[in-house]
Amino acid sequence: MRALVITKHGPPEVMLVQERPDPAPGPGEIRIAVKAAGINFADLLARVGLYADAPKPPVIVGYEVAGEVESLGAGVEGISVGDRVMAGTRFGGYAELAVANASGVLPLPEDWSFEEGASFPVVYATAYACLQRYGSLRAGEKLLLQAAAGGVGIACTQIGKHVGAEIFGTASASKHDAIKGFGVDHAIDYRTQDFAKQIRRISGQKTPLDLIVDGIGGSSFKKGYSLLAAGGRIVCIGLSAVMEGEKRSVPRALRTVASTPRFNALRMMQASRGVIGLNMLKVWDAHGASPEDTAGLGRLVADGVVRPVVAEAFPLERGGEAHRFVAERKNIGKVVLTV
Repeated sequence: MRALVITKHGPPEVMLVQERPDPAPGPGEIRIAVKAAGINFADLLARVGLYADAPKPPVIVGYEVAGEVESLGAGVEGISVGDRVMAGTRFGGYAELAVANASGVLPLPEDWSFEEGASFPVVYATAYACLQRYGSLRAGEKLLLQAAAGGVGIACTQIGKHVGAEIFGTASASKHDAIKGFGVDHAIDYRTQDFAKQIRRISGQKTPLDLIVDGIGGSSFKKGYSLLAAGGRIVCIGLSAVMEGEKRSVPRALRTVASTPRFNALRMMQASRGVIGLNMLKVWDAHGASPEDTAGLGRLVADGVVRPVVAEAFPLERGGEAHRFVAERKNIGKVVLTV
């Protein structure tokens, strides 16, 4: 099969299309003829060597795909060869063939493109976990979304509006009209404004927030935590601040880690605030896709509550350009590879 391979750590040019052995589906797994694969920021971190969970190069990354079921492993029921599906993968998505656990596979809606399907599994599972499973978001609560124009940000906006939350979202000024169109109530320019000051100004409260979803990390965690009301919680989903440009920046990574707060359990208890770390890869490794969560996401799809926004689709051969597009924060929505 053809696959986009990270041949070594470095800039986007280290990714090359190569021939690789076809993966074999094990018991309870399916093999998918991939039509589109989603790009996540973790892929960029893996490319530059800043993602600890990624195997060492040469490696095929990619955590979510959409395509047609090509073959079934032993014991798989309820799925047929030829079905249009979307699924999370534990690496291996940037390829013509990818293997996924059958329990986490969802049917691709008839009116969705493969590009939309590849934009769904990781970001919507993450958003659902942040807001529903761990964040316990309720109607009327105030929600802050860092990087509201990204895939997870848009997914959280769609689910948050469905729940009935008041949403604050950070994005560059050029993306404000877009995120407001998705449902953000208060758009904040993170490049020119202090988001904490803006939220306090808008709300008229010192600690107005009930829930924060933050994939930026570093000092952003600390500043966000200071905005939480009693009973508030912050879900930490990433450290995109460790990366600068296209290459690995050890000084920047060290600065980001150094500015990341160490939360004190006693002070958290006294303030009645919660800090939750979420890594969907770890959750899937430990427990698989929860049937309850999968059913919940399926209902949101069926009811038309959620639908991915695709920013740009690049063919597999232009994977380096796709990574550069994401690194430069040009996207509003999801960036995908087509196979």
